[in-house]
Amino acid sequence: MEQFIVSARKYRPQNFESVVGQQSITNTLQNAIKNNHLAQALLFCGPRGVGKTTCARILAKAVNLDDASVALTGGEDDFSFNIFELDAASNNSVDDIRNLTDQVRFAPQTGRYKIYIIDEVHMLSTNAFNAFLKTLEEPPAHALFILATTEKHKIIPTILSRVQIFDFNRISIEDIVGHLEYVAGKEGVTAEPDALHIIAQKADGAMRDALSIFDRMVSFTGNTLTYNDVIEQLNMLDYDYFFKAVDHLLEQDISSSLLLFDVVLKKGFDGHLFLNGLAEHLRNLLVCRDPGTLKLLEVGDKIKDRYRDQSAQCSLGFLVPALEQVNTADIQYKNSGNQRLLVEVTLMQLCSLTSELKKKVTDKPEILRPDEAKKNYSGSTTDSEPSSPAAHTPHQEKASAESAPIEAPSAENKAAETITPAEPEPQAIPVSAETSKKAPPESLPSDDTPISKTAEKRPEPNTPTAPKSPARTKLGRRTTLSISDMMAEQEKKEEEKPVVEDSGPKGPADPFTADQLFHYWDLYCDKLKSEQKWSMMNTLNKRRPVLGADFKATFEVENNIQKNELEREKPELMEFLRTRLNNFHFQLETLVLEMEEVKQLYTPQEKFKHMADKNPALLDLRQRLDLDIDF
Repeated sequence: MEQFIVSARKYRPQNFESVVGQQSITNTLQNAIKNNHLAQALLFCGPRGVGKTTCARILAKAVNLDDASVALTGGEDDFSFNIFELDAASNNSVDDIRNLTDQVRFAPQTGRYKIYIIDEVHMLSTNAFNAFLKTLEEPPAHALFILATTEKHKIIPTILSRVQIFDFNRISIEDIVGHLEYVAGKEGVTAEPDALHIIAQKADGAMRDALSIFDRMVSFTGNTLTYNDVIEQLNMLDYDYFFKAVDHLLEQDISSSLLLFDVVLKKGFDGHLFLNGLAEHLRNLLVCRDPGTLKLLEVGDKIKDRYRDQSAQCSLGFLVPALEQVNTADIQYKNSGNQRLLVEVTLMQLCSLTSELKKKVTDKPEILRPDEAKKNYSGSTTDSEPSSPAAHTPHQEKASAESAPIEAPSAENKAAETITPAEPEPQAIPVSAETSKKAPPESLPSDDTPISKTAEKRPEPNTPTAPKSPARTKLGRRTTLSISDMMAEQEKKEEEKPVVEDSGPKGPADPFTADQLFHYWDLYCDKLKSEQKWSMMNTLNKRRPVLGADFKATFEVENNIQKNELEREKPELMEFLRTRLNNFHFQLETLVLEMEEVKQLYTPQEKFKHMADKNPALLDLRQRLDLDIDF
């Protein structure tokens, strides 16, 4: 029976062209050999399984070939007796390095170089490194040192300064998949592309790990490698679970989400693994939304199409908060006393994200035409179709006064236009989902109601003209807005809000004592502690507010940073204190303490001068002893 050789050994590259994923390094080494510009000490560093030792062996064989063209491909000559491999993990003492330096003095029996490959060189002791320094700095002309390590930061700087460093990168998933397809073809194995992608992802950039997993999968499945067999053997969650989970989240189906998570647990998967997989899935959906970042999606073509289809159903306002919540749950998972409940609560919160976004967009009352308002109130139907709410010039408004829909600004803007009809009839009012359930008004105007041009331009007192509402569809309903659009619209509304003079606090003004204020002050600090607002809690706990006359209190902070933080928290703090004290005339003023600047004494001259100011006798002592202290 023929002995089995693992693929990592059987398909180890024998020349620079067959090295996978390290083209920049192999090209540099080839040019160095071709131009006779090779350093005598090289350091190959990088993660495991990326080709450090392989490149060292190819280089060791290539430098001794006389024909430069053959050297670029590796050649067939055997110079193994000129190559010495040393494992620094087990030969890390000073004596081992001394034996090595003693051997370096002798010239090679054949060829030009004696090559010393020291693997895991970071395992050498500090004394061994120091013993190796002089030989590494000025080696004989026939000696070539190739050091390999996975932890470059553990090598002392004096060694790093004497070698030429080559940083090996992790091998990309595409390169690993391509090499696995080559190996599968050589071995006569039929493999699905998605199965090879899963193996490449599991290898985490290491070709040796990918080939080891490939051998294990072939032993399990035979000559046919399928996606389902790979995820079963590797104990990985299928993509279908996460696609179904996101579908349930978008449908706000809490029950199905919890049942899906229960199925995952019954199959033996950990809840933390489910959270990490869901975070990765949401990240991939976010990547698919922009064609420019689509290249960051490292999956098979079939799975990529599914990601692209589902990402079209997810808004940016859903994906970003969902990622934040899953990341928070991932951080809290290890410290949670009930880990299953933590994941289930996270799924419930994710289900509510969609409804919260819809509520933010659709809570604003719709502006309907009078006939549509009449339909919502009385249930009557009309065949008229509302026109688009595009802006009109004054001439267009005059020409289309009878046919244009009557729009009133939304209640969120707190503005309404005064419309004076020719006949005394009620105006059209905004209609929302809540107001449509109330009792209908006695009468509503029809579409034939004429509108005074002067009245259109005259807003009500102290009320700004409402800005244009966001674009609607043909039926008058708002389209879905992204988070950035909603924030921009909110900022625009805040700028256009009228400045209303405060007429003073309104509400009860029950008297209270300083002890009562301190009591509720401590309660608010406990509330901040439960909300994990540690910085604000520490600021409020350092001092007590000073109660003055007319229900006015002052609170001192140490710097402007604390003051700004307190100003942001102040609305919620004031509402809490006024409600508990039943005094809505209570005011709180924040003051910054004036800290005295303490001059630090650094030099001996400054210290002596400071002591001499306190005790002038030191000056007399200095003169008597002839001390040399210059100011």
